[in-house]
Amino acid sequence: MKWMAVIVLCTLCITGICQKRADAFEACRLSADSVQDPYLFYKTNEWLGVRYRYAGHSKKGIDCSGFAKMLYHEVYCTELSGGSKDLWKRVKPVKKDSLQEGDLVFFRIRRGQISHVGVYLGHGRMAHASVRWGVIISDLDEPYYKKYYFSGGRIAP
Repeated sequence: MKWMAVIVLCTLCITGICQKRADAFEACRLSADSVQDPYLFYKTNEWLGVRYRYAGHSKKGIDCSGFAKMLYHEVYCTELSGGSKDLWKRVKPVKKDSLQEGDLVFFRIRRGQISHVGVYLGHGRMAHASVRWGVIISDLDEPYYKKYYFSGGRIAP
């Protein structure tokens, strides 16, 4: 099962079907041994390329918190509600170097307040709904995300 999810994700990225930016290919460099939760990757792959839409919650358009809530619902059978600030209130903070697949990552972009959330995929990468690119995979060390990174958080089981 693990290897199949990795092959599907990487194949789609290599062929350009899910690639929205040049660095998206880098996000697909995974080995079967590096994937802890193949279902998270499978579900993320289903949403790659869906356009951004404020307060959206479908494949016609989705925002960052809608995407995080949808992944948690589909992958972990966990219902979350609210925007990125509300999601922050539900998590136990996690240091960046202790993040695990499925943890939420939060950013302070607007007025120093939490205004963006993504889902950590491991190896320094996150899946999120970008205003410009829609649902993509980004590296937490990209200058923009590094600048605005606030904290990681883990939803209690």
